[in-house]
Amino acid sequence: MDKVCAVFGGSRGIGRAVAQLMAQKGYRLAIIARNLEVAKAAAGDLGGGHLAFSCDVAKEHDVKHTFEEMEKNLGPVNFLVNAAGINRDSLLVRAKTEDMISQLHTNLLGSMLTCKAAMKTMIQHQRGSIVNVGSIIGLKGNAGQSVYSATKGGLVGFSRALAKEVARKKIRVNVVAPGKEYDGKTYLIEEIEQQYEALIHRSFRYFHITFPSSIQLILISDLLHPW
Repeated sequence: MDKVCAVFGGSRGIGRAVAQLMAQKGYRLAIIARNLEVAKAAAGDLGGGHLAFSCDVAKEHDVKHTFEEMEKNLGPVNFLVNAAGINRDSLLVRAKTEDMISQLHTNLLGSMLTCKAAMKTMIQHQRGSIVNVGSIIGLKGNAGQSVYSATKGGLVGFSRALAKEVARKKIRVNVVAPGKEYDGKTYLIEEIEQQYEALIHRSFRYFHITFPSSIQLILISDLLHPW
């Protein structure tokens, strides 16, 4: 079976960096972004055999259609990385309701929908691995980012519960919590050394990361060793 990895938000930032490493490991990549041209450019940089797709993760129809197209053109998706996300910084009293809703839909509902779409094939094949990209803000909070914090904190709870739902099907669900990216490095809101801690469920791990290379390595090692 081909090793097919779908990276939502794979056209930039952490998602793109992960896609590059996955391609080096011999995976066939689906790079998904709202902007198809940007996704095509990122997929083209990976070499041959990788494809780009346009998708709004907040729309279930888009997500279903994207998975159908990926399976038709690449094969069943064995590995899923959810790195798509948006941020609309604002004090809550000044926040626009539409900005609050868009963050909830993209950052939280979007990952729920992609995970749901991926489950059918993963359960059928009794294997698979999912990595959701959260944020240290979801743990620590930050002034002016209350809504964003809620979406990323919710992603942790969702991932923990989903991991318990699908562990018997040999599907793993994990979360990484990077800090704020700046000039190729990642800085945390609070000083957290390079470390990670295992949580209670065998299929769920939650990582505190300081540098993108560490984020990528943990994503890669996690995806390369499904059970």
